[in-house]
Amino acid sequence: MFEKLFLKISITIWLTIIIVVGFVFPIVDFPQHWYEFPLIPGLEDKARNIFFHVPMAWVTVVAFVMSMVYAIQYLKKRTSEYDIRSVAAAELGMLFCVLATVTGAIWAKFNWGTFWNWDPRQTSIFILLLIYAAYFALRSAIDEEQKKATLSAVYSIIAGVTVPFFIFVMPRMMKGLHPGSKGDSEGAGPVLEFKMAPNMLVIFFASLIGFTLLYWWMYSVSVRLKRLEEKV
Repeated sequence: MFEKLFLKISITIWLTIIIVVGFVFPIVDFPQHWYEFPLIPGLEDKARNIFFHVPMAWVTVVAFVMSMVYAIQYLKKRTSEYDIRSVAAAELGMLFCVLATVTGAIWAKFNWGTFWNWDPRQTSIFILLLIYAAYFALRSAIDEEQKKATLSAVYSIIAGVTVPFFIFVMPRMMKGLHPGSKGDSEGAGPVLEFKMAPNMLVIFFASLIGFTLLYWWMYSVSVRLKRLEEKV
C-alpha cells in the first residue's frame, strides 16, 4: 500500500514539475542559463507544446498496441481478464488520442492560422479516432459477453495493425505542414532527430516518462474497476 501511494505521489510531483517548467522557463534568442530554452525558428514560444503534444501521441501508440497484444492473448486463451485489459488500454488510448488531437490543433492554430486544415498528420489521427470509435460502437452493440469479447479482440488486432501506419508512415508519405512530412527540409523534424537543446531534451524525455507512468497508473485503476464491475 505504501509503495503504491509513494508511486502516485511521485508521478503527481513529476508531472507537476514538467508542466511548470514547460510553461515557465523562458524562450530566448541566445540562452545564457540552464533554465532558458533556445528560440526555434517558426515555433517561437509555441515550442513548449512539444513537451505535451508528443508524449500524448506516444502514449496513444503504447495504449493501442497494448490493446492489440491483449486481444491476441484473449483469442489464444479465451480468458475474460485479457478482454478487460484490452478494452481498458483501448479506452485510455482513445482518451490520449483525443488529447493529442486537441493539443495538435492548438499548435496548428498558432503556427498555421487554423485549428484544422486536413494536414496529413491531422487526417491520419482523425482516421484513427474513427477506427477506435467504431471499436467502442461494436462493443456497445453486442450484449452476449463472449461474443462481444471475441469480435472486439479481432477488431482490436486489425485496428492495432493500422496504428503504426497512420502515426508513423502515412504522414511522412505526403507533403504537409507538420514537421517530418515529405519534403521537409529538416528531415524527420526536431523531435524525432532530437535537434533540440540539451535542457529541452531533458524535459522532453522526462515528460515522455511522466506521461507513460501516468498512463500506467490510469490503466491499473481502470483494470481494477472493470474487474469489480464483472464480479458485480
